[in-house]
Parts: sequence; structure tokens; C-alpha cells
Amino acid sequence: MAPQANDYFIFVPAYNVENTLVEVLLKINESVLSRSHVLVIDDGSRDGTAQAFEKFLEGATGNARGLSSRFEYLKFEQNSGYGAVVKKGIAEGLASGAAFIACLHGDGQYPAEKLRDFFDEMENRNLDLLQGSRHAISGEAKRGGMPFYKRLGGAFLTALENMAFRVKLTDRHSGFIVYSSRFLKTVSLEKLSPSFDIDLELISIADARHFAIAELPIPTRYAGEKSNLNVVTYGLRVLRQIWRRIRIAN
Repeated sequence: MAPQANDYFIFVPAYNVENTLVEVLLKINESVLSRSHVLVIDDGSRDGTAQAFEKFLEGATGNARGLSSRFEYLKFEQNSGYGAVVKKGIAEGLASGAAFIACLHGDGQYPAEKLRDFFDEMENRNLDLLQGSRHAISGEAKRGGMPFYKRLGGAFLTALENMAFRVKLTDRHSGFIVYSSRFLKTVSLEKLSPSFDIDLELISIADARHFAIAELPIPTRYAGEKSNLNVVTYGLRVLRQIWRRIRIAN
């Protein structure tokens, strides 16, 4: 069942998330699901991610939620990278006609149960980009188990970014983001990065074009899962984005 105009579109990047995907999908509030289409994008997983989705779908079909038709599964034959998944999710969201498009990671780090609050905030404040912040509440990232080197590196990069960008944020490296289609329609997806820094690129574009950007606090969740992000190369790409923004501004 494709979503109608003014509904929500949620895409779920999923790479080797057989142990977390079902729980993530179960946490999406029914009031959100009733207005949403959810697309799980499997980036060439080598584990049982596909089987986990089938298990979830069987349960969703048989239980009282009765919303299994809201879910769809798409698998890339080969691992194509986070950026490729985000581009595909955005493209499918725009094609659906939904007003708001959300990125919800399948590894369980981000709070699916908070989507209701985020969509409400987007609608009530007429926003174009709303990012979840793990640092908006002091000490939250540490309490949630974020490794020290990530807290330190993220704080350093965010401080530099806040000097370069118009809108000041507390956590520019969270992947929990809701976008307006109004903004995304102005973006040339083919020009965006194939890697993790695509989120920063989108924030940078929204900032440069004076779209409405904000953040909401989210809990931090780390459970020892393996990250596919190379923090060194990612950091260097972030610095390049900052330099580009400074040059444009001047």
C-alpha cells in the first residue's frame, strides 16, 4: 500500500542487522504507521537480515496491528554503502508523495518510538530538517555508552561546524533525521556522497539555502555493536565539508 500525499515515508538502512531489525520495527508507534510507508533497504547483508524481516512481517500480519501492508523490503545485491542507501530511500520517499521522509537505522541505535514526536515537530513548526541530538542533554551520550573517542571527536567536529554553518546544533553526526520533501526536491541526489558524510552534506545544503533546521534530544544507545564507519576518513571528509562551506560563505 503506497502512502498518500501528506503521509510519512520511513526508510530503514539495514546492513547485517538480524539481531535488531525486528525490535526497531516493532517500536514504530501505531499512530505513525497508520500514516506511513516503511521501506527497509538491505545493503547486501550477509547475515539473516532478510529472514528477520520475514519473521517480523509474519507477526505483523497475525497480530492486532494489522499494518503489515505498510512495510516493504528492498535488497541491494552488493553492499553499496550508506550514501547509496540514503539516496535510494530519499528517491523512493519523494516518489511516494509523502510530505516528510525519515531515516531510521536498523541497528537499534536510534529511537523509533520517538518518530511521533519528530513528525509532530516538523508539522507544528513547519520545519525542513529535524535532527536527533544525543548531546542536547548534558551527559546523555556518556550515560548511553557512547565511546569516549566518539564523544570527543564529535564534540570537536561539531564545534568547528558550528563556526562555519548558519544554524548551531549540538550533534551534527546523528543519523536520526527527518526531512521535508519540500527541501529534498531541491537536492541533486546524484551529486551527494556515497558514504556516511551524506547526512552532513544534506544538512549543509539545507543550511546554505536557508531552510528551517532544528534538533530534538534523543537517548544514546550503544551496545557494543560493530560500526561500519571509519572515524578517521569520516573526520577528514567532515573537515573538507567545513572548508567548502567557509569558502562559499566568503
